[in-house]
Amino acid sequence: MVDLNDKVVVVGAGLMGTGIAHAFASSGFETRLVDTSEEALAKAQKSIHGILDSGVKLGKITDADAAAAKARLTTCTILKQGAEGAKLLVETVSENLAIKKAVFAEAVPVLHEAAVIATNTSALSVTEIAASVVTPERVIGMHFFNPVHKMKLVELVLGIATDEATVAASRAWCDAIGKTSILVNESPGLTTSRMSAMLGNEAMWMLQEGTASAEDIDTALRMGFNHPMGPLELGDLTGWDTRLAVLRYLHSTLGEKFRPCPLIIKMVAAGRYGRKTGHGVYKYDDKGQRVLGSGLRASNL
Repeated sequence: MVDLNDKVVVVGAGLMGTGIAHAFASSGFETRLVDTSEEALAKAQKSIHGILDSGVKLGKITDADAAAAKARLTTCTILKQGAEGAKLLVETVSENLAIKKAVFAEAVPVLHEAAVIATNTSALSVTEIAASVVTPERVIGMHFFNPVHKMKLVELVLGIATDEATVAASRAWCDAIGKTSILVNESPGLTTSRMSAMLGNEAMWMLQEGTASAEDIDTALRMGFNHPMGPLELGDLTGWDTRLAVLRYLHSTLGEKFRPCPLIIKMVAAGRYGRKTGHGVYKYDDKGQRVLGSGLRASNL
């Protein structure tokens, strides 16, 4: 069902779009990464090349494989040009329904007639996004996890119109890039985003209340529950602006248990989104490495 000659277009050159584009290019597919910002595209391409070069150094891939993957990746600022003829579209733009609908409305008419139309949304309605196209049965949520090159799970989210052929094709795409897929009926926050939002929000309440330092809260989850990252570290990686948008949506749909912690609102207002701005719960150096001992405590809130 999936052929290495099939083309993939990824829309949005942020953290997730970068990782998704790497996954497909490194798995043998011609991949086009589209964004309106040339700066974002250059940053994404540099990041993807860095992941590939690291793979060579670690002996996970050969020089030839890395070079081939780099050659399969192209960037573009014109959506219709990048999407033309693609058998899979993965949209990874900001969590804004109007923007996602606009992307689909522009890109879908130039895709391959049997293309899977996927959104990487972590909270918004796949059904509502699909309403912007004339073939809603081909629309599915394809929710990847960060960092994409390390995380094996993809949530496939069914909209009300998503058909069995689209599900089968989406599973095949996931298999082709070495990911494990699960099926999720459309629900606010899906499975993982809903649980992760709750955990991160509660961690911020604990931090605000002075229950423990940021480092100790994160250590508790890593060492006590074998989580690979603590909830505050993960929030810094994901971006607290994104986390706040998801929490506000969950609060509006699922009620008071998802009311955003005031500390998250304060941090976002201050531009302290996390790694991408160099400062969130923790501070980060120019290479994106966390500065030791920089975590927030109740005494400095």
